[in-house]
Amino acid sequence: MKYKINDEITAQEVRVVQMQDESLNRVYSIREAFDLALSLEKDLVEIVPQAKPPVCRIIEISKLMYEEKKKDRERKQQQKQAEMKEIRFGPQTDDHDFAFKTKHALEFLEKGHKVRAFVMFRGRSIVYKDQGFNLLERFIKELDEVGKVETEPRMEGRKATVILVPKNTKIK
Repeated sequence: MKYKINDEITAQEVRVVQMQDESLNRVYSIREAFDLALSLEKDLVEIVPQAKPPVCRIIEISKLMYEEKKKDRERKQQQKQAEMKEIRFGPQTDDHDFAFKTKHALEFLEKGHKVRAFVMFRGRSIVYKDQGFNLLERFIKELDEVGKVETEPRMEGRKATVILVPKNTKIK
């Protein structure tokens, strides 16, 4: 548990803060604060141990833990998970197919997703590596306004791959 409760608190004096009753917000000796918590049938919980004097709150520990879990859940919901979308090309992809796939990549980047574009070389088409890299360079130029390159085009086995991220996010 990350909080000290009741008898675990070792400081001689503590500042007690209570949201409902403003008259209790002052510095007490540890014994007075503990007696006050007992009279209210609640726990004395050390919230900020590094303060001088340490800050404590009179609350039920189960209620405090519930509030913490609720805040954590809200923080997790607010974090945006960037999804990785993939666009697949062949080394001799036609202009119409290229435009169609580029349009999809543009939509993905505008929604805040990362885009991995790759050229798959199958069989003897591996001899057309230069065409694959030219295709990826053209893809990068088409999406230059909305996305930026996270990883430069490179070979991974039988694939030439590039990863683009939306311009408004930072590259890690």
